[in-house]
Amino acid sequence: MRTTVDNIKSELIDLLPKLRRFSYSLTCDSTLGDDLAQATVEKALRNLSKWDGSRPLKFWVFKIAKNIWIDQLRAQKVRGNTENIENLSDSMKDHTQADMETTQLLNEVKNKMRELPEEQHVVLVLVAIEGYSYKETAEMLSVPIGTVMSRLSRARTTLVKTFDQIH
Repeated sequence: MRTTVDNIKSELIDLLPKLRRFSYSLTCDSTLGDDLAQATVEKALRNLSKWDGSRPLKFWVFKIAKNIWIDQLRAQKVRGNTENIENLSDSMKDHTQADMETTQLLNEVKNKMRELPEEQHVVLVLVAIEGYSYKETAEMLSVPIGTVMSRLSRARTTLVKTFDQIH
C-alpha cells in the first residue's frame, strides 16, 4: 500500500512534539526551537516528494532540522552573535536562591553544550535527551554506529571535564 500525502501529513503532525523537543535541545532556546521546528515542517512539506519512504519519516525530518540548524549556525558566525541582556535579567526576577542556582547550573550546561562541536552536540541530544538508540541515531545522521558512539563519548567526556573544573 502506497503512503498517501494525507497519511504523511498526519504522521508529521504526530511527530511535532518530538520535533519541538529536538529543536529546543539543539537551540537551547524555546523561541529559536519553535522557529526551527516550524522551518523544518515547512521544508518537509515543500519536499515531500523527496522522501522515498525507505526510512522512517522521523529520521528524514530530524535530519532536515539538523541541517537547517547547522546552516543557521554558519550564518550566525558570519553575522556575529548578539545576546539580549534585558531578557536575561527579566527571566531572573522573582527566583528564590535555590531556583537561581538551578537556573545558573542549567545555563552552564546549555552553554557548554553549545560549545561542543555540532556533530557531538547533535548526537548527545538524540541519544541522551531524545532517547534514541545508537542505531537509530546512526540511521538518522547517515553515519556508522561507531561514529555515533565515538561522538557521544567525546561529548560526555568534554562535559564531565568541564564541570569537574567548575565545581
